[in-house]
Amino acid sequence: MRMATKIYAALLRGINVGGSRKVPMARLRALLEGLGHGDVRTHLQSGNAVFTADHGDEDSLAAEMGEALEREFGFTVQVLVRDAAYLKAVAESCPFPADTLEGKQLHVTYFSAPVAADRFAGVDQAAFLPEEFRLGDRALYLYAPEGLGRSKLGETLMRPALTKGLIATSRNWNTVTKLVEMTDA
Repeated sequence: MRMATKIYAALLRGINVGGSRKVPMARLRALLEGLGHGDVRTHLQSGNAVFTADHGDEDSLAAEMGEALEREFGFTVQVLVRDAAYLKAVAESCPFPADTLEGKQLHVTYFSAPVAADRFAGVDQAAFLPEEFRLGDRALYLYAPEGLGRSKLGETLMRPALTKGLIATSRNWNTVTKLVEMTDA
């Protein structure tokens, strides 16, 4: 028995950055359609795709896409898949005043699994002020007034020791809200 069609977003980590690990969005759309997904759309060139699926769950869909991407492009791509309800809940749970900030000042790092606060307990938040972070449901919210590219806290939070065993991929607030909009049925 097939499940009802659901809307998802695929978040690809580390593609189309600095001219390497190129995944053209037209080929990504074709790849997802070839896996049997419908209503495939992409956003920007940084690996955001929205699609419908009537089989699988977030983890199995991500694994299927990761394998297909490796076959197609010849390199490993870490993929997170999240359903529309989760994306909306993350946006609605933002602990920072998103409506008063520029999109480049607020970021969400999506994690492949729940993250306990003690993982980040050694980060001295006061040393990075005015930058701040808060944990959410498989997500980390980062307020970086000068943007992620200049964020010392963002750099610290993504150190391998803190993200060990996780897939972690970040999106700015403009992309977070666009993905919610794109997955809103």
